[in-house]
Amino acid sequence: MMKKIIIIGGVAGGASAAARIRRLDEQAEIVMFEKGPHVSFSNCSLPFYLSGVVEDSKRLLMMTPESFESKYKIDARVNSEVIAINRHEKSVTIRSTQTGELSTEVYDELILSPGASPIVPNLQGTDLPHVFTVRNVVDIEQLQQAIVKKDAQNIAVIGGGFIGVEVAENLRLAGRGVTLVEFAPQILTPFDEDMVQILHKELLDHGVNLIVGDGLAEITTDSITLNSGKTMDADIVVLAIGVRPETTLAVEAGLEIGATGAIKVNQNFQTNDPSIYAIGDAIEVYHRLMNKATRLALAGPAQKQARAAADHIYGITSANKGVIGSSSIQVFDYAAAATGLNERTAKQMGLPVDAVYIIAPDKVGLMPTSNPLHFKLIYEVPTGRIVGAQAIGKGNADKRIDVIATLMTMNGTIEDLKELELSYSPMFSTAKDVVNLAALVATNIMAGRFKQVRVSEVRQLVESGAVIIDVREPNEFANGAIKGAKNIPLSQLRERMHEIPKDVPVYVHCRSAQRSYNAVMVLEHNGYNQVYNISGSFLGISLYEYFKDQQLNREPIVTQYNFK
Repeated sequence: MMKKIIIIGGVAGGASAAARIRRLDEQAEIVMFEKGPHVSFSNCSLPFYLSGVVEDSKRLLMMTPESFESKYKIDARVNSEVIAINRHEKSVTIRSTQTGELSTEVYDELILSPGASPIVPNLQGTDLPHVFTVRNVVDIEQLQQAIVKKDAQNIAVIGGGFIGVEVAENLRLAGRGVTLVEFAPQILTPFDEDMVQILHKELLDHGVNLIVGDGLAEITTDSITLNSGKTMDADIVVLAIGVRPETTLAVEAGLEIGATGAIKVNQNFQTNDPSIYAIGDAIEVYHRLMNKATRLALAGPAQKQARAAADHIYGITSANKGVIGSSSIQVFDYAAAATGLNERTAKQMGLPVDAVYIIAPDKVGLMPTSNPLHFKLIYEVPTGRIVGAQAIGKGNADKRIDVIATLMTMNGTIEDLKELELSYSPMFSTAKDVVNLAALVATNIMAGRFKQVRVSEVRQLVESGAVIIDVREPNEFANGAIKGAKNIPLSQLRERMHEIPKDVPVYVHCRSAQRSYNAVMVLEHNGYNQVYNISGSFLGISLYEYFKDQQLNREPIVTQYNFK
């Protein structure tokens, strides 16, 4: 018997489900409804139209209704908003957004993929004509047209998540003046505070006026006012505060909504109505590390859900192992990627975790494109199970995070990572890749072979007069040092060890914590039992302190920042 399957919503989820159903069943009648004018587009690429990286907005379109029909025999209907699901009749009511005409279509199975909508706060001025959100091709075209028409030079982007940062970056690349405002103390919450400072500095270095820890209070015709009372010019405002799942249809149809506010589904992505499936940004998913339901608005998981739902309609089982949350972003010259839990979230959940922060070359230092890669690994104690990682650098940060994400899906540990055999060429990596190195440090820390402190703890050490030993060479020390630190280069350590007291804690650092690790081991073998390596060392301290010093207008704890 021929099935009739209706899909509400296109893009990553709906379009992928439709294509998979066609591959499984050549005879099925597949009808896909999209309330906008475009049924399939690259929504993750929308911000890049603002800079001209994507030169023509038409390139954002992946498939047209005509190509869906000719290639897949899928009836894709745009400008067609489904306004009701009639579960008892197994039908939907559709309203044409162009004519207002109503129609009805019956279904055997229904797949909901309505996505999520941008959050617009209930504040004065959010309905003004120069205020925009970014969700689809029409939105980005209208935003770009307004910017060009006004020749806007003062654009305020509200929200420091992925979309907000990408919009701000692309506007700067287009030569526009940009202020990025984030209510939280930092942008990009998948990253921990010690890592995200690198990206804060990168935004500042490229001329973005970055404001964190302050929220939007009001929008006027030519300015914005923040909660702090600060006012700044703004001839265009982009709201990128976040998204909320589109659940109106589901609620009105009596479908169950989960604790997260998204549509609740079972392991096969069925709602409480077995003939109705839901996928994508509108549903809640199981987080395998948090062991609870969460929301995850990412294209990759949406496509996997689409395939699983389509398969289940045809009796094909799929393993639903939940999500871990992997993401990446380019911020000017830096690539940043993260997977799993950050340290902050893991500790808030009560997980017993520790972390190591490594700065190592992304490829052999002799290579002209070699750059430092900042890498943080979060692991459970005492099992060593890896629960998260973050990488930021000018090289392939995403490659390293993909390695960790793969290992995490197999419940890998720091011992597994230590022994992981990876490909090597001087142009691509080092023989002991940063991920292996992080695992080696983690196993040493967990075994108690040495102790560490974080870059976030150094200011308190300086202010309390702690003994800090800098084992870099004198020329490095002269170019910037921690105030009050004593310079004893590693090459002179054994001869000058008597200058270091044994009866108080001693904190050792170098540029990136590798030489200082060797110094710590020398001291430990010579009877020092209160020695700590400063994780991240002077490069990490400079990056961590720089933005905070600017933001808080406070006295630096270093004689001069050094970022090389």
